[in-house]
Amino acid sequence: MHLILFLLFCLGTSFTYAQKGVLGKWKTIDEENEPKSVVEIFQKDSLLYGKIIKLYRKPGEDIDPSCIECASDDPRYKKKVIGMEIMKDMKKTGENEYSEGTILDPSNGRVYSCKIWLEEGKLKIRGYWGPFFRTQAWHRLQ
Repeated sequence: MHLILFLLFCLGTSFTYAQKGVLGKWKTIDEENEPKSVVEIFQKDSLLYGKIIKLYRKPGEDIDPSCIECASDDPRYKKKVIGMEIMKDMKKTGENEYSEGTILDPSNGRVYSCKIWLEEGKLKIRGYWGPFFRTQAWHRLQ
């Protein structure tokens, strides 16, 4: 009986995890394998968006900087980074894949074309700037 209950719990947990897909809170990790922020990915209508809800800062760094590197014609220019939508207009293009939207790197103000997908429990984020791209792996927060 205990085994059956345990198996049902495991199946339910796996099903719930699969249903969430890319939605939820993700810890962003940079190329040096350092955590930078927590981004919450959410759905509005049929599109996905992501906003920064937490920053990991070193001692002496501004705990909530403004996006001074953003383009002056971008509505996010000089706005606080915490609470900022950095991912916009992502359309579903596969089972757990979204693209055709954009992502902002507030540290340099660049806006990239973006593609995201799940791979081995991590969220892969690929930003394109012309023919060049960079991919990061973000980790789900429980």
